[in-house]
Amino acid sequence: MSGDLPLRSMRSSHIEPAARPRELAAELGLSGEEYDRIEATLGRVPSTAELGTFSVMWSEHCSYKSSRVHLRRLPTTGEHLLAGPGDNAGVVDVGGGRAVAFKIESHNHPSFVEPFQGATTGVGGIVRDILTMGARPIALLDPLRFGDPTSDRTRWVVDGVVRGIGQYGNSIGVPTVGGEVVFDPCYQGNPLVNVLCVGVLPADGVQRARAEGVGDVAVLIGQRTGRDGIGGASVLASTDFSSAGDDAKRPNVQVGDPFAGNTLIECCLELYARDLVRGIQDMGAAGIVCSSAEMAAAAGLGMRIDLDRVPLREPSMQAWEILCSESQERMLALVGPDRVDEVVVACARWGVDATPIGVVTDDERLVFERGGVVVHDAPARALADEGPVYQRPLAPWVHPAAEEDVDTSAPPDDLRAAAMAVLTSPNIAPPTWVTQQYDSIVGSGTVQGCGASAAVLRLPPADGWGVLPADAGGVAITTDGNGRWCALDPELGARLVVAEAARNVACTGARPVAATNCLNFGSPERPEVMGAFSATVDGMSAACIALGTPISGGNVSFYNATDDQSIHPTPVVGVLGIIDDVTAAVPVAPPDPDVVLCVVGADARPGLGGSEYLWATAGRIAGPPPAIDLDEERRLQDLLVSTGGAGLLRSAHDVATGGLLTTLVEVCGDRWGAEVDVDATLPVHQWLFSEAPSRVVVTVDAARVDELERACIDAALACRRLGVVTDDRALGVGDVLQLDLDVLAAARARVFTDLFEAAEETAAPTR
Repeated sequence: MSGDLPLRSMRSSHIEPAARPRELAAELGLSGEEYDRIEATLGRVPSTAELGTFSVMWSEHCSYKSSRVHLRRLPTTGEHLLAGPGDNAGVVDVGGGRAVAFKIESHNHPSFVEPFQGATTGVGGIVRDILTMGARPIALLDPLRFGDPTSDRTRWVVDGVVRGIGQYGNSIGVPTVGGEVVFDPCYQGNPLVNVLCVGVLPADGVQRARAEGVGDVAVLIGQRTGRDGIGGASVLASTDFSSAGDDAKRPNVQVGDPFAGNTLIECCLELYARDLVRGIQDMGAAGIVCSSAEMAAAAGLGMRIDLDRVPLREPSMQAWEILCSESQERMLALVGPDRVDEVVVACARWGVDATPIGVVTDDERLVFERGGVVVHDAPARALADEGPVYQRPLAPWVHPAAEEDVDTSAPPDDLRAAAMAVLTSPNIAPPTWVTQQYDSIVGSGTVQGCGASAAVLRLPPADGWGVLPADAGGVAITTDGNGRWCALDPELGARLVVAEAARNVACTGARPVAATNCLNFGSPERPEVMGAFSATVDGMSAACIALGTPISGGNVSFYNATDDQSIHPTPVVGVLGIIDDVTAAVPVAPPDPDVVLCVVGADARPGLGGSEYLWATAGRIAGPPPAIDLDEERRLQDLLVSTGGAGLLRSAHDVATGGLLTTLVEVCGDRWGAEVDVDATLPVHQWLFSEAPSRVVVTVDAARVDELERACIDAALACRRLGVVTDDRALGVGDVLQLDLDVLAAARARVFTDLFEAAEETAAPTR
């Protein structure tokens, strides 16, 4: 089928220039300097199609033009990494001939403009990133951040986002096994919808997004191309919002079809298994131009595509619209000429369209034709690799209350009221209203899911098929972020976030080996935002190096600002760990009572800076975040992995948001109670609510406490006996606090239902 592609072998000597090119460039978000650079690259006035492709490929979202100089400081190599930054997703060798692909992405701006479709296509996009690496998607995690939960606007956004995530993930049969739900006024105008996907593949089966040979045929696989999503990368993801309204941006939001997504997954996996493709790329941001430019540039080759062959939903589409459309459920595969027929037949068997649209060339040019006329002729590398790189001005990020000494503040007048305020905060209460809308067990690989320290997944065989063995090895995966810490101190906050994510993985007994990041920030044109970004990268780099979790890939989301009001610097980190036997994974709550509670790791110390206690009781963000010793953190994680793997720990759960009291309530779960002694070395409110890191509450059989204490001594870590787990559903904290856990559980269960149960699918309320 490749021989009948009507593509000329010579470049056209004349391309129709765009009318009013400078004005059009400005409308598309290109600066005057960027336009001059395009004209110099082409040696002529660009066409309308070329201005469209350069605007999306050189957008902040696609080119990383403001972040690239800083991202180079992140560690990106490790003994387990098979693929890293520059690929569609990171790939980790987990042994046994298997590998795991994982990555986190953002769909923040589309999810605010159109919450349901924004979240739906966010899930679909990250799933295809994993699929593009050759992996079967097996799990999703969704870190979400919203504004004031009592506002109509937030309720509308939450309702749409949660339904969108559930609808796509449930429909394609990929379980949602974790994530976060966080509320803070800074996200009122810019909610964060980050999505992480995990997939499994043979360790020797990694697919690459690059051309392999001149004459290979470009085959468009999947849905028809429409006008939805045009300019998503440049209009939505690379500009600020304004409170004047966002209705005009709704056409820039893509529309997803999970059932088409599901057949696309199965179709592509068959193509991989039969070795029918030589390169493949998802058509996500920037559509056809991005996938073709990146694959051609990666090999130093070119590509020539006939846009008349692209199946369209709307035949009246112009060339630039076809090139820049971000219509979903589409892939661009490169296929040997002698195997095109096999690919078309295989796709048809799944009900998936496969259309040859172009060929790989040896001239390093990206040439598009429409109606027998060349409408675009530009160097592939200029689009994919040679966009502008900016060293934006940096200024310190300063929070006005960052230096306030909150750790010496007076204790609350009513300790019980303070405890209830923290435990029933929507940032602490269990988000069952959210998670019950997700299928968390489809596929039968979920060992621990929503509510665990980290999700634990039993991996299928390397080819993604077959029965899951009961004692299969697997992985643990989690996401963490803390915008309050990073608002107070971006560098320290980033260290704390990485450490918490890795610690949560280690709590299950899995060894953390790699990380992925989603860096959510305001406008890069503000020096203080770039100062925070640079500091965040430095903190993340230091923590990843110390903890052995190199960055395998990720995403930068800038322009999360409305009317010049930025969100908190919000790095979200996903950490992956390897566990030899998922049946031995350590849970949050012990399986039986009458075990001893201990806190291991760092000594108890003040840590109310940026805490949930300050927010829940006083609505304040203040004080320096708690300090962290990364060497001590590494020793703690090593201890958790070794003692968990040896069967010493009956449960493990880290002290994090909400402090020790929240950890104890979550360890008791819905079955147990506890009696604990108060540590008199700290004021009781500090002891209960401090979020100082590197501490984990574990349970151990009474006969083995000495063994745990010896292990802690060998690791130069503290081990303090807290008390015992009981079966009477009460939490007694010395003589200072008594909580009926059944009454508390009922109050916590009402938090989300009271806020969101009545949410309806209505027109978007005003901000």
